[in-house]
Amino acid sequence: MDPFSQLILTISVVSFFTFQWLFHRVSPWVSVRISPGFLGLGDKQKVEWNSRTVSTFHALLVGIFCLYILFFDDAVNEDPVWGDPTLVKTNVAITTGYLISGKRNMLFYYFSNFSSFKMNDHNYKLCCLCLSDLLLIFYYWKAIGDKFFVVHHLAALYAYYYVLGQGMLPYFANFRLLAEFSTPCVNQRWFFEVLGYPKSSRPNMANGVAMAVVFFVVRIAVMPVYYSRMYAVYGTEAFYLVPWGGRVAWIGSSICLDVMNIMWMHKITRGCYKVLRSARRSKAPAPQENGKTD
Repeated sequence: MDPFSQLILTISVVSFFTFQWLFHRVSPWVSVRISPGFLGLGDKQKVEWNSRTVSTFHALLVGIFCLYILFFDDAVNEDPVWGDPTLVKTNVAITTGYLISGKRNMLFYYFSNFSSFKMNDHNYKLCCLCLSDLLLIFYYWKAIGDKFFVVHHLAALYAYYYVLGQGMLPYFANFRLLAEFSTPCVNQRWFFEVLGYPKSSRPNMANGVAMAVVFFVVRIAVMPVYYSRMYAVYGTEAFYLVPWGGRVAWIGSSICLDVMNIMWMHKITRGCYKVLRSARRSKAPAPQENGKTD
């Protein structure tokens, strides 16, 4: 194993244990102090709360790293297919560690058994470890199952192999991770819901509008930029150097993810519109006799 591969594997492992520490220690400690309602939650809700807290931290960390690469990594921007993938691999390795860490506290115990499984190629091992999150979803399907979430994980997992394993398509992998910026608002909506905030409350409505705007900007509005760059690369020598599997991972996963993004955007827009409309109706003065109001 070359030194750089060891570094990427090390980053993934450190990322895994860091997110586990944030989940088990930091999130409960901070949550009790900033939100008294945390103590009144059930065990399952506390697990979900801590999971979403870690998810928000991961999204901000990876998203900021993505912006830095997008604006300042000249090697990746000049050659989106075969540019130096060092920073992108590092960012993807952090995300891989997060995926391994998963969204359920029982993953720590599951990983302790799964880590004994031996594989010769560290790249395959990294990708197979990401499957642990999916296996937990299947095992607890009635509680946390989501078919779109599974498809999203599988598509991302397939693409990550080529980024980590072969260092190709760094620009496009980094561009995809920009979508993480929409995660904090989605998590905040759940926080408000579990704390009993009415949907028509100002914090909830402000977050709903922010969620719709951010989701549109980082997942929908960027599509023309992403696919125009893909079209510019199509048919070039760099494109044909990508193996068929890499092209499928690149193009197929992109289309799959964007179809789901459009579906989610539609649901978010409808939900936001309904809440704003109901809030507006509740504020409207009630009509009085003879058409007069007080």
